[in-house]
Amino acid sequence: MEWMLDTANLAQIEAGLEALPVAGVTTNPTILRAEGKIDYLPHLQKIRALCGARSLHVQLGADTVEGMLAEADALREALGPDVYLKVPTTQTGLQAMKRLAARGANVTATAIYSPLQGMLAMAAGAKYLAPYCNRMEQNEIDFARAIAQMRRLIDRDGYAAKIVAASFKNAGQIVKAVDSGAHAVTAPPALLNSALRSALVTSAVDAFNADQAWVKGEEK
Repeated sequence: MEWMLDTANLAQIEAGLEALPVAGVTTNPTILRAEGKIDYLPHLQKIRALCGARSLHVQLGADTVEGMLAEADALREALGPDVYLKVPTTQTGLQAMKRLAARGANVTATAIYSPLQGMLAMAAGAKYLAPYCNRMEQNEIDFARAIAQMRRLIDRDGYAAKIVAASFKNAGQIVKAVDSGAHAVTAPPALLNSALRSALVTSAVDAFNADQAWVKGEEK
């Protein structure tokens, strides 16, 4: 099971890498825009430096195959050949995935809303498949069933692809995605931290600490 941080905020990444069992960081243009006016490649290079050996997933923004390939080359040059290139699972995207995979590039297939998209992406050579769970749920699509269907094909046919569930609004969705067979989850640090900072957890810890102090004769 892999846990990834879905953010481009350097402070959040640094804190998350220190506190959580993080395997990688995912970004997209919307997340990057939330950081305000930044220098695009230098900012990504800072994230890359923080990640170390962990994976970094960066979205391609071009709308043609050749444009995607050129952008991919620039990102691999700036961030290293191990960067994961996020490619939307469209007809154009599938063409780019096939050519990138043939070059030995790492591909993360994004904007997955149906099992068929994921199945085509894994056949095109994608190493990660990113179903958008909350967005699927908002459109009355059963994301758990979709994840389970993709996972069964991966296990049956031996694909190397992993499902990295994305787009969450609550912890219940994360648990449901994992329970349905997702290999990985990417979520905002605040959402992951919310499970560790709930009032129930805090109350239990405070009670234990008070009892520990009493047992040791250190109560105030």
